[in-house]
Amino acid sequence: MSVPGVYRVVSHANAIIETDIPARLDRLPWSRFHTLVVVALGITWILDGLEVTLAGSITGALEQSPVLHFSEAEIGLVSTAYLVGAVSGAFLFGYLTDRLGRKKLFMVTLGVYLVATAATAFSWDFASFALFRALTGAGIGGEYAAINSAIQELVPARFRGRTDLAINGSFWLGAALGALGAVLFLKPGVLPPDWGWRAAFGIGAVLGLVILVLRRWIPESPRWLMLHNRLEEAEAVIGDIEKRVEGHSLPPAKDKIRLAVSSRNSMVEMVLAVIREYPSRAVLGMTLMSAQAFFYNAIFFSYALVLTRFFKVPAGSIGWYILPFALGNFAGPLLLGPLFDTIGRKPMIAFTYAMSGVLLIIVGYLFREELLGAAALTACWSGIFFFASAAASAAYLTVSESFPLEARALAIAFFYAVGTACGGAVAPYLFATLIGTGERGRVFEGYVFGAALMIGAAIVELLIGVKAERQSLETVARPISQR
Repeated sequence: MSVPGVYRVVSHANAIIETDIPARLDRLPWSRFHTLVVVALGITWILDGLEVTLAGSITGALEQSPVLHFSEAEIGLVSTAYLVGAVSGAFLFGYLTDRLGRKKLFMVTLGVYLVATAATAFSWDFASFALFRALTGAGIGGEYAAINSAIQELVPARFRGRTDLAINGSFWLGAALGALGAVLFLKPGVLPPDWGWRAAFGIGAVLGLVILVLRRWIPESPRWLMLHNRLEEAEAVIGDIEKRVEGHSLPPAKDKIRLAVSSRNSMVEMVLAVIREYPSRAVLGMTLMSAQAFFYNAIFFSYALVLTRFFKVPAGSIGWYILPFALGNFAGPLLLGPLFDTIGRKPMIAFTYAMSGVLLIIVGYLFREELLGAAALTACWSGIFFFASAAASAAYLTVSESFPLEARALAIAFFYAVGTACGGAVAPYLFATLIGTGERGRVFEGYVFGAALMIGAAIVELLIGVKAERQSLETVARPISQR
């Protein structure tokens, strides 16, 4: 069957196609379809923000729970269990996303999340709570690989930077929702003492069910279909997308690429191709992801402990301090995002990483010297994470657009998993231990270490960063099967 825009050639017993599908996707104006993609797929970050904030906001309730009665160390271990689950889920589901398709996996991973987060509400001891949190993390980790690869491949190149940062920044809408939920359900007298934190986990399950319905309308990535020789399906999908932008004059899709669609690349071949062809990008991705993972997980997972231990903030009031913190984090990627497409990736990534590190050292020093109250410290964190949130979002943008189509989800999963394992998994437990000493100086030392990682990452970005702004994904990273 002949497919418009796709030409088959037989070369050396391998099927070769020449197609303009990537160019047709990149020429599109912004439409309601792209808004649907952002809402239905970008929800992943809202769910993660919700989960992380709930975990942080209910620490006091977990310590005071008549059933669980967690210690500070156990709270740190629960956070680490969530991150370990996220790392494992990213590896497993990232590999399956490249093999089985974006859509199939972003439905599966959302299902895993829904079941696990609902089960968390019924935890009866430390082991069950940690297990369900690990499974929740696995669903979220798998979502990152499936979702980021799909969004990158469906959004036009000239909108990719700002869209990706805004979606990643929506983590903090989830954080705000989690903070409000914690305030509502943990308020004394609203629910019995051991029911409030359980009810809070129902927020994510309800939200996820709504999004599960929306995702039915998101198609498979035409780029993935093209790569797997499902040309008729790819043409049908992009044809339907183009119909949704009727009324706009579309420029001709001039650029074509040639792909060996019959070639099969094993997981080992894809990993070796990434390392062999893009060694500096591998170093860059690892550096950016590890630094931001430590920075975020160290501070955010332990923020409630800092408030309760050093400022005697009641457990039921933690959510009010998380709210402005979350709003500052969301504003950063939203307002700075367009600059990543105009000024460029390298200068903006380096600037946001360096600014985050410098400000953390300053605020950490003020905290050590007891010059800040709880409200003032919250305001300072909001300012720091205005920049740090954009930096962290840019790290995900970098690893999702810097590697070939065949290995995109696997690359996202790999750098998320390894970066989180190296920089994030140990941070919550480490900072819970430092806070447990009751010494501000020890906590400050941890802040300085996190700041040094961010400043170092800024230097690495300046040296080997990728100029990917407004360029097609196939230009930024040549497909392994391109001929």
